[in-house]
Amino acid sequence: MATDYYAVLGVRRDASQDEIKKAFRRLARELHPDVNPDPKTQERFKEINAAYEVLSDPQKKQVYDLGGDPLSASGGAGAGAGFGAGFGNFSDIMDAFFGQTSQRGPRSRTRRGQDAMIRLEVSLNEAAFGTTKDIQVDTAVVCTTCSGEGAAPGTSAQTCDMCRGRGEVSQVTRSFLGQVMTSRPCPQCQGFGTVVPTPCPECAGDGRVRSRRTLTVKIPAGVDNGTRIQLAGEGEVGPGGGPPGDLYVEIHESKHPVFQRRGDDLHCTVTIPMTAAALGTKVPLETLDGVEEIDIRPGTQSGQSIPLHQRGVTHLRGGGRGDLVVHVEVTTPAKLDPQQEDLLRQLAKLRGEERPMGEFKPGQQGLFSRLKDAFNGR
Repeated sequence: MATDYYAVLGVRRDASQDEIKKAFRRLARELHPDVNPDPKTQERFKEINAAYEVLSDPQKKQVYDLGGDPLSASGGAGAGAGFGAGFGNFSDIMDAFFGQTSQRGPRSRTRRGQDAMIRLEVSLNEAAFGTTKDIQVDTAVVCTTCSGEGAAPGTSAQTCDMCRGRGEVSQVTRSFLGQVMTSRPCPQCQGFGTVVPTPCPECAGDGRVRSRRTLTVKIPAGVDNGTRIQLAGEGEVGPGGGPPGDLYVEIHESKHPVFQRRGDDLHCTVTIPMTAAALGTKVPLETLDGVEEIDIRPGTQSGQSIPLHQRGVTHLRGGGRGDLVVHVEVTTPAKLDPQQEDLLRQLAKLRGEERPMGEFKPGQQGLFSRLKDAFNGR
């Protein structure tokens, strides 16, 4: 009497492949010799492997359902070939014990596209207040000739005659476990299960072509060097006309002739003569908001800074703006005419700052006094 493989696995005769696989894995975990070394259990383990070898293979299953002997017809060793013989697929045994799920069946020709990135240069004003720009991008788009199918118009993909649509081919090899059936992607269809006899002449069967497009990008106020703006779904279309990836626009701020940016604050330097620093003055400065007069107070020293609040870059997150910090640089004239020199001497005399050349008064030049004391041993 022929063995009832459905009964061995405990499934109905109309059970799906997924139900057959689950039943096999459950029994394999219970009956494997490494878990249960009882000789009767080993015989039972061989039976479930033989049953799964037949029922997991559509061709063998069809022969069995028609009353034939699928193991002898396919050259299989059957249940009596020793320990481990008749494994339907080695990965199924590994899956049963380690919880792994091998991808079976043909893989899809349609896959998600890659993300893309372009660099966009903006001015300081555009970065500070935001703007809208049109950009041109070269990415893969869906082929309009074949609508992403990859086949020439009037044709279609056909089932692979080598793997018969399974996307993989099996091979029986001998190992320490006995005869083991291993699977690998079909070399003819590359695992897709179908072949395209007549590829689309426009995309060569890829389902996508390169194209230049114009996109409008909104640049938010406050962006800085390296800021990336994500445009969802504007990247590369995937193989087979798959969903597109995302496009990232990376901001690069061009150098400003006057201002240096530090975070959201701006810095600049104004140069004034020493007379203006001493007497005070007003200096016009072209800011991001227009021309403003910088009030230089009398007695301003070189290196002092004057902050102009809320004149910097807009905060990217949150309201308000940074500051504009004006650094003052006082210049000293390198060459004077006789009249200018005389006037400066008069000023120095009035302020008590004039000293005869080469005359040093004790106590007024601390450095020279300390050097003199050091040489005299004091």
